[in-house]
Amino acid sequence: MNRHHGNKGNHGQGQGYSQGHGHHHDSTHIDWDEMAPLLERGGEMHLPLYAQAAAWLGEQLPVAGVRRVLDIGSGPGVVTCMLAEAFPYAEIVAVDATPALLDRARARAERRGLGKRVRTIVAELPGGIADLGEADVIWASGSVHHVGDQRAALTGLARLLRPGGLLALLEGGLQPRHLPRDIGIGRPGLESRIDAAGTLWFEEMRAGLPDTTAEVEDWRALLGAAGLTPAAGRSFLLDIPAPVTAAVREQLVSAFAWLRKSLDGRLDADDTAVLDRLLDPEDKEGLMHRPDCFLLTARTVHTARRG
Repeated sequence: MNRHHGNKGNHGQGQGYSQGHGHHHDSTHIDWDEMAPLLERGGEMHLPLYAQAAAWLGEQLPVAGVRRVLDIGSGPGVVTCMLAEAFPYAEIVAVDATPALLDRARARAERRGLGKRVRTIVAELPGGIADLGEADVIWASGSVHHVGDQRAALTGLARLLRPGGLLALLEGGLQPRHLPRDIGIGRPGLESRIDAAGTLWFEEMRAGLPDTTAEVEDWRALLGAAGLTPAAGRSFLLDIPAPVTAAVREQLVSAFAWLRKSLDGRLDADDTAVLDRLLDPEDKEGLMHRPDCFLLTARTVHTARRG
């Protein structure tokens, strides 16, 4: 278990296929230390979306009664700190398999004055689940799909919930869009073809996981099979329209650079050439100069309770 955006999430910067490990010339392997800045900036950019989701969770259970929250696949801790603010009476535990990312999470918590309530645990799913301790809320954003046996992972997490506790599973939503369908260079529909290549990447990543098991991605049914009572589900939108700020533009460049690397050999030569132009800081059609860049995406939150 390793994840986009403050949490490593299943979007890294947006795309679910920006994470994982496997084979295909090692192109599905992630160096999480290298990814850390992208994850941190992406998390900050997506905070409005996650803050909406956390506020919605706070409507489903008494916030004052939440004493311990597990952030599964916390990455550099952007969302961890947001959860500490959303649940002000709780200990928040950032759980990740990458110590360097947890170092960033601790440093962020200290900078925000949250160090006394935020702690970190190095743990790999599913083997490390049992040692995490009980919680009133478990937040798992884009982490379960990095576990070969997702059903077993959910069952293990369900056992950690205290009676009445809530598991918030962030999986799925809508693939992000950053550019118009026709950008004036190459064939229209570049991001649709990136999505198609990314789907194959994701399947290969999943196939390379230990004990991988095929599952219909009916998350409500899987939560029920884990022994929980499925509750509400909701999707949250992030809409940053054009023209974007310099910070958003720089993040889009980093995101597309990652796509260029991870999908190398999976896109045709024409699309690869267009990506190179988009990443060229001197090209007037590139991401650093285009007036039509934007960020539009949605994440879906599935919740379930322990009776």
